[in-house]
Amino acid sequence: MCTVEKRGDLFILTITGDDQHRLNPTRIDSIRDALARVKSESESTSRPSALITTARGKFFSNGYDLDWALSDPIRAKLMSRKLRLLISDLISLPMPTIAAVTGHAAASGFILALSHDYLLMRRDRGFLYMSELDIRLKISSWFVQIMKCKIASPKVWRDVVLKAPKITAEMGVDWGIVDSAHGSVEETVEAAVKLGVELVKRKWDGIIYAENRMTVLANVVAGLGSDETVGDFGG
Repeated sequence: MCTVEKRGDLFILTITGDDQHRLNPTRIDSIRDALARVKSESESTSRPSALITTARGKFFSNGYDLDWALSDPIRAKLMSRKLRLLISDLISLPMPTIAAVTGHAAASGFILALSHDYLLMRRDRGFLYMSELDIRLKISSWFVQIMKCKIASPKVWRDVVLKAPKITAEMGVDWGIVDSAHGSVEETVEAAVKLGVELVKRKWDGIIYAENRMTVLANVVAGLGSDETVGDFGG
């Protein structure tokens, strides 16, 4: 489901497989296990680190595995809870985080990418897409909290939700969603590596970094305890 490569002081987490990388409990647990290993190894060395998350193939993640979830209300609750735990793990990770989006990222896949500190994107293929309106699902309020924290313009995050555009890398840069756009998979990942190296050189204390991130994202953290769209059990 995913792999972790250590490159110097960088951890590169790659979502693997030839499918759409839809987020079901198995895939979410795999990513959470990888983040736990990254955190443990980073803490054991006491060296500044950074995380890069990317994916193989056409998709970064095409969102929830709805075929699995909608077959049983309990499954939808379980999947929501697990995703919120994953986002909590990511927000509390004691190092800078970078999403290198080399394929489509839709709905919860978009949210996963947006939950990183930086979002870099491939220019020649792929888009960001909040698809709830088009697939007739109510968007979770905590999704919107993430967008409000990460997208400066209220007009932009309004349009992301209420027009459901398919956002290319260049559009994302113009709208303040994407930090930088790059020409290929390789260029996107290498740009993420370069950024990660620059951040590691600052030699920040990882615990303090995470605490400051959680302060910046306090509204997101507060919203992760529940999901009104599935009548959910808490976080």
